[in-house]
Amino acid sequence: MKLPPLTQRFVLHFGEMGSRWGINRTVGQIYALLYTAARPLNADEIAEALGFSRSNVSIGLKELEAWKLVRLSHQPGDRREYFSAPDDIWTIFRTLAEERRRREIDPTLSMLREAQLESPSDADERHAQERMREMYELILLMTSWFEDVQKLDVATLEKLMRLGTRVTRLLEVKDKLSGAIGGKTASRKRTRSSKES
Repeated sequence: MKLPPLTQRFVLHFGEMGSRWGINRTVGQIYALLYTAARPLNADEIAEALGFSRSNVSIGLKELEAWKLVRLSHQPGDRREYFSAPDDIWTIFRTLAEERRRREIDPTLSMLREAQLESPSDADERHAQERMREMYELILLMTSWFEDVQKLDVATLEKLMRLGTRVTRLLEVKDKLSGAIGGKTASRKRTRSSKES
């Protein structure tokens, strides 16, 4: 199975990028091949297309299965397993985000939570613990926000992402309105209390 030049370029690039994202180059290339393939592929076809050994392909497929990034299927009259990437790009995005959170963010949150329970022995340790508390609160805020975003349906999520910097402008308007309303409310309270006096 010979890859067309465009697919080959994408597969090679994805392998290189994968190593920067913390996944094995081989795994990145296997995923890129499955993502662009018009039909599910078996391990022999993957090995041939990428020039990898069958054992490397098996290890890569197991890792992709652990990440829930490939689907396994069978074809009538064929005992081999066939693999494909999910069709919906948003499913892929959500799966990747959830797996990264589970593997990378959750352990960090646990460590930071445990650090908050420690009794600092001196001023330097108190300072370090305070910095860790700040990091914990930021990560917790981000993960809470991301969990809320993950619950959105795809159409709403797309709209939110397309808003881009308009979201900050909307928040600025909200803050100005809140300030104006808050100012009027405070003014009314001052007026009432001065009348009551």
